[in-house]
Amino acid sequence: MPTIQAGCELDVDRGPNWLFVKVGSPGDEADILCLADQLWALLDRALTYRLVLEMDEIDVLRSLLIGQLVLLQKRIRRHGGMLRLSGVSADNRQVIERCSMADRFPAYRNRVEAVMGASGPKPR
Repeated sequence: MPTIQAGCELDVDRGPNWLFVKVGSPGDEADILCLADQLWALLDRALTYRLVLEMDEIDVLRSLLIGQLVLLQKRIRRHGGMLRLSGVSADNRQVIERCSMADRFPAYRNRVEAVMGASGPKPR
């Protein structure tokens, strides 16, 4: 279900107990500053507080966007939910690590791994 929210294209899918949102490249700062509120509204309407945020189209993870992720994660955790990121580029993973947020925002390759909380197949 594609939708446009304040200049940010959000592609929303629903799974069992999860909401999957693919975020398009945000426009200006105003678009970024309202992202947490808009994602929260989607979760609230879906009556689920488990979110996989698909970040494949985010070229540069700016500090404003990281701030919105922190705000959103706090809200979600207060409701017993979880936020997981998928499709984060290698450069953006480094940004998350430099901000000392890697433990808060583990990055998964895709939505399946994010839901499972796995980083890939484990050797036997």
